[in-house]
Amino acid sequence: MALSDSIGDFLTRIRNAQLAMHRTTKVLFSKVNSSMLEILKEEGYIADYQKEIIDNISYFIVKLKYFEKAPVIKYIVRVSKPGCRRYSRCKDIAKAYNGLGIYIISTSQGVMTDSNARKLKVGGEILCRIF
Repeated sequence: MALSDSIGDFLTRIRNAQLAMHRTTKVLFSKVNSSMLEILKEEGYIADYQKEIIDNISYFIVKLKYFEKAPVIKYIVRVSKPGCRRYSRCKDIAKAYNGLGIYIISTSQGVMTDSNARKLKVGGEILCRIF
């Protein structure tokens, strides 16, 4: 099974699992997915994640987070797509939902949130928007 957009698949698996009120979901292992999961955990959007190998394929088992029987992640969408990449300079990065949400950005210094990119004064590819 070849994926053309692993980040889109990652976001869709999390979105669908939360809509179905699942406690956990499985996403494919990659370095970018690992970085994005670490950001989601630090920002409080997911409870935890761990790496597992099932049938010689590496996966992350993501423990989803809910508050008062509603998903913590209300909105998660891919911004930069394989057919249309979105790049932004540090001073042009807008605040997601007036600072209530986050953008995850791939920069030359690694994958980080929009607020960290502004602090470090680096721009990059805007991967996704989360609220």
